[in-house]
Amino acid sequence: MTTAPRSEPNRIRATGLSPANRSLERGVEILRAFRPGSELLGNGEIAERTGLAKSTISRLTQTLVGCGLLQLDAGERAYRLAPPVLSFAHAMRSGSRVLAAAAPHMRALSERRRVNVGLAAPDRDSMVYLESIRYARRVALREVVSGQRVPMELTSLGRAYLAVAQPARRRELLEAFARHRKKQWAAISLEIEKARSDVLNLGYCGAAWQPEVVALAAPLVVDGAVYVLNVSLSTKESIADVAVDLGSALLRLVDIVRKELSKQQPRKL
Repeated sequence: MTTAPRSEPNRIRATGLSPANRSLERGVEILRAFRPGSELLGNGEIAERTGLAKSTISRLTQTLVGCGLLQLDAGERAYRLAPPVLSFAHAMRSGSRVLAAAAPHMRALSERRRVNVGLAAPDRDSMVYLESIRYARRVALREVVSGQRVPMELTSLGRAYLAVAQPARRRELLEAFARHRKKQWAAISLEIEKARSDVLNLGYCGAAWQPEVVALAAPLVVDGAVYVLNVSLSTKESIADVAVDLGSALLRLVDIVRKELSKQQPRKL
C-alpha cells in the first residue's frame, strides 16, 4: 500500500520568515524526504524531493547529523534517519489523548466484528495512520501499521477528511489533486463529491480503492483538529452492502470516542 513520493500541495512558504526559521523549515523538509522504501538518500535525491539547493542540503544534513537526527553512511555517501527520530513518534503516540480514548474501543470493535479498524489524521496530501488494528486475512492489509501514509484523494479516510476540511484548505487540496491525477481526475472528483455528501448526510463515506477491499470512514473533530476513524475488510460485497452492515457500528465508535474525550479534563497550561 506504499505510494510513490509526490509533490506536496501545501508546501510551507518561507516568505516573511526570519533566516533562522527558514533554516528550521528546510531542515524539516529534509527529514520529510525520508519515506518507507527510502532508507538511504544522498544529497541529490534529497534535492530532488525537497526542491532545495544542494549547497543548502549539504549544510543542513551536517547539522542534522550533529543533532543526532540523521546518520551518515560514509560508504554510500548517503543519509538515513537516526534512531532518536523514533522517540518523537513514541512521544506523540503516548501523549495523544485522542488515541488513548479511541484505541480500546477500536480493538473491541475489531475483535467483535472481525474487521480492520484505523485512526488517521491528515498530513499535507496524505492521511497518516495513528493506530491500525488489523484483522485481515490478506497479507497486504495486515502490514498497514502506525505511521503509514495513504493517498487522501483515493481513500475513505482522506475523503472523510476532505468532507469537513476548511473550505480554503479543501479547495487548495482539490486543485493539487487535479494537477497530480489529471486523466483520472474527472472520475475521482465525482467520487470525492459523493463522499462529501455522504458524510454530511450519513456521517460516513465509503471507498474501494484496492481490489476487493471496502472501507468506511467517519470524521472526528477534536478541538478544531480533524481525525478520521475507519473500518475495512476484504470482501466482494459493494460499498452499499458493507455500509448496511458496518455503518452504524462505525458511527457508534465515533460517538463513544467523542464521549470519552468529553469526560477528560482540559489540560491546564
